[in-house]
Amino acid sequence: MIKQIQWSYLLMGMSFFTLLSCTDHKSGKNSEITVIDSSSQISITHKVTLPQAHIGDLEIDTMLLDSYTPLPQNIRNFYLEARDVFYENPNANFTNPLILESAQNNNLALMGGPLLGKLDKNGLTIWLRPSTSKSLEIKVNKSNSTEYKSYLKNSPEPGIEQRIEITGLAADTEYNYAIYTNENKIAGGSFKTPPDTEQKGIFRLTFGSDFHKIGLHNPNLINTILKRKPQAMMLLGDNAVDDRDNKVNMHRSDYLLRDISKPWIQLAANIPLYSCWDDHDYFNNDKAGIPEGFNTTDRDALREIWFQNWNNPNFEGSGIYFNTVIGPVEVIMLDSRSCRENSKRGEYGSYLGIEQLNWLIERLKKSKSPFKLISSGTMWSDYISNGKDSWGTWDTLAREEIFKLIESEKIPGVIFLSGDRHGARGFTIPRSTGFEFYEFEAGTLGGVPGPAGMAKDTTHQLFGYDGTEVIAFGEFTFDTKSKDTFVTFRLVDEFGKVLEELKLPYERLVP
Repeated sequence: MIKQIQWSYLLMGMSFFTLLSCTDHKSGKNSEITVIDSSSQISITHKVTLPQAHIGDLEIDTMLLDSYTPLPQNIRNFYLEARDVFYENPNANFTNPLILESAQNNNLALMGGPLLGKLDKNGLTIWLRPSTSKSLEIKVNKSNSTEYKSYLKNSPEPGIEQRIEITGLAADTEYNYAIYTNENKIAGGSFKTPPDTEQKGIFRLTFGSDFHKIGLHNPNLINTILKRKPQAMMLLGDNAVDDRDNKVNMHRSDYLLRDISKPWIQLAANIPLYSCWDDHDYFNNDKAGIPEGFNTTDRDALREIWFQNWNNPNFEGSGIYFNTVIGPVEVIMLDSRSCRENSKRGEYGSYLGIEQLNWLIERLKKSKSPFKLISSGTMWSDYISNGKDSWGTWDTLAREEIFKLIESEKIPGVIFLSGDRHGARGFTIPRSTGFEFYEFEAGTLGGVPGPAGMAKDTTHQLFGYDGTEVIAFGEFTFDTKSKDTFVTFRLVDEFGKVLEELKLPYERLVP
């Protein structure tokens, strides 16, 4: 029987502990669990460096498990047994009988999830990876009501990710949910639907990049994000997999390491996530397109694994890019890695590929949302590291076409986001017309070293921190309720300190 946990705990992101409090069939006793107090700071026990994370052998991955708080023994047993299967078998996936048997022996109904995504005014989608074929039931209720709606998934296939659509909800409303098998609660969480596109209100979204597996285990960072109560979060790259090349088995192993992390489950169960990759969770450092020694089959396999392990909206092309509207914001996340194979550095269309570039242009022309957030795995500007792997060294012509389109069509509310260059920075990108674009980067989720926080020429820099100065995330609060529409950017560190704040009136985002 599953130990029941009150909704007040779920609001703190305690869904992981509902999963862990299963009865041990051999002893008949409940597993011991460690409750994270989100009001206090937790000291790091084992600090894993970026070079170690890139190696990602058994010893290093095990250190990550215990980097802040130790795992309960049943979760540790399952991870180590499943990782061994992945390591020994290049073709292993989550349906492997040994992995499923381990999940059952360690009393885990879920091997991954819940992972929230595809949020809209009427609901969202919940991603799960069950270990059995027992039916899944999700009960959803408004936070101020005991009445609930029920959503059922009959006979799921063990080891195969399931996506259950939660529909028919009200806009701009807080909800709780709980997941059951055989009337036993196995997980849960909370979320808030966004306002209607035309509805005036407040909408908050966070973003960041460069977890590099390290930050996924940081309870201080995750607890602070949850306390800020964003309605969605964008992850811009280098998120969970680290330098696994075309070893698809180890890509899966790294996703398992993500999915058994206590802080990660807190985040994913309570905040809808949207994600794109960068080089380290594609093939390896600075790799793009189809690198030498690899082929299209390798690339396509990595794309497929990506789709299996994230809960993004449906994509429209051959890459992993997508767009979605969440309240007053259109989120456009670009694939700046896997679509480069048809062009060379410096050629028009080389950064995104012609298909994706044309898609982006059409999305911008058609967008009706007041605000547009456009993310790139690496930087739009060239201020840091001499534009290493940025748009300027890869595709200045296409970047200029995008900028000119926004200006000539007077497309309002565009903000550019970027990652890869470890650190947190803000820039303006001046135009000959006198207009300025804004670019924000929060590549500090893993707290790993990077280039200097400030550029050599700081004329157009708003702020800057290198990767070791802070562990922080970016946050936007969109206010369409006030007399004058505006967006406020904040850079918030892992303990909740607001390091930077910038209020942008809407007219400054209109060419």
